[in-house]
Amino acid sequence: MRISRAEQIARNIAQQVEQGHLTPGARLGSVRQAAAEFGVSKNTMVEAYDRLVAQGYLEPKRGSGFYVARPRPRTSSAIRPAHVSEAIDLVSLLREQLNQHYAVRVGDGRPPATWMEASELGRHLRLSTRGGERVEHGYGAPQGYEPLREMIAGRLIERSIHVTAEQILLTFGANHALDLIVRHFIEPGEAVLVDSPGYYPLFGKLRLARANVIGVRRTADGPDPEDLEAKAAQYRPRLFFTQTLAHNPTGTSMTPAAMHRLLQQAERLGMILVEDDPFADLLPPITPRLATLDRLERVIYVGTFSKTLSASLRTGYIAASPALIRSLTDVKMLTVVNSSGYVERLIHELMADGHYRHHLSRLRDRVARASSRAMAELSAIGIDGFNPPAGGYYMWCPLPASCDDVELARLAAERGIFLAPSSIFTLDRATHVSALRVNIAYADDPAFLGFMAEHCRPV
Repeated sequence: MRISRAEQIARNIAQQVEQGHLTPGARLGSVRQAAAEFGVSKNTMVEAYDRLVAQGYLEPKRGSGFYVARPRPRTSSAIRPAHVSEAIDLVSLLREQLNQHYAVRVGDGRPPATWMEASELGRHLRLSTRGGERVEHGYGAPQGYEPLREMIAGRLIERSIHVTAEQILLTFGANHALDLIVRHFIEPGEAVLVDSPGYYPLFGKLRLARANVIGVRRTADGPDPEDLEAKAAQYRPRLFFTQTLAHNPTGTSMTPAAMHRLLQQAERLGMILVEDDPFADLLPPITPRLATLDRLERVIYVGTFSKTLSASLRTGYIAASPALIRSLTDVKMLTVVNSSGYVERLIHELMADGHYRHHLSRLRDRVARASSRAMAELSAIGIDGFNPPAGGYYMWCPLPASCDDVELARLAAERGIFLAPSSIFTLDRATHVSALRVNIAYADDPAFLGFMAEHCRPV
């Protein structure tokens, strides 16, 4: 595959750093000077420097330029657990089948791709072949379709999360991404912190891994810092899973001050933060995130297309340090071999052709209109105390003291109305408050509003 000029320059500078020709603290030439030296445009040089910053070779200093970074201590996020190493060592044959370093492939476990070119699948699955690239019918690279990874990296850079394609791992949606992280880090009995109320499928994954799942009280501004401090001191967790923006189920977003405080706590307590950001593409790129502030040193960032494109396409991604991405790629290869190259190509086409951006523009308008409608309709029947949605699909609606969320859901089901009671999102029963997660798209349904007016009007 052709290597871009920016990548060639980045590799050249990285090699000089690794060989000691550029020492820690050394100042590199300005973008203009370096562009003239390498005979490229300033934009190409900026991209090369951005790659080196993302890879940890350089650090930018505002108003001063780029400097060779000091060596960073190896963190636990880059260390592969012993049981994972043992398992991966047994599948070197599978790794070669995916990466294909050898031209003569007598040991391969599948027929050549040319045998599939005239298949019914080939006739019906008509993905374009940009630049003469042939659509392969094999497993594909275990890290995922590279052009899509490059495009995702570009979108993350727009959010000031400076990464390269090598720091992106494609997955079968965010749930698969979370599962890989759980498999990599969690030992049976190990304590893990999560938002409470929080994302209930994650609770199930952690329990399946026999983790000790500890809920941290979630407020409208983010995790309760005192509750986090107390539980971290008691249980000594390595990981805290959180959704910073358009939180599922409360619909609220963490404030920048809360993000800074959380990062400081994580640094002091030695915790890794897993930031799940399913509604990222609906929110302004300049919205602060943990990964933006942390530069993926202590944060693992998870994204998905399931909430904004189609849940059926099942494509998401992890952005993290290069070392951790390599380890997670091995876990992915070991558990599911690979994600769907066909689906990844389809999403890449939708993005490259501009269709995805147009779709997002329409979707943002729908979300804004539905949010306004939902707040007005619920307020009209006396349901209040909720926080306005922060750009996602959900509102958290506290119920009157006389209204039990589980009983309400049971009564609604008898009338053919599906409700999401707060009980399933909450781990700490002592602080549980009866509420509903309401999807704004359905909040103006007359049957739902009539039911709520009948059973939950304040007395």
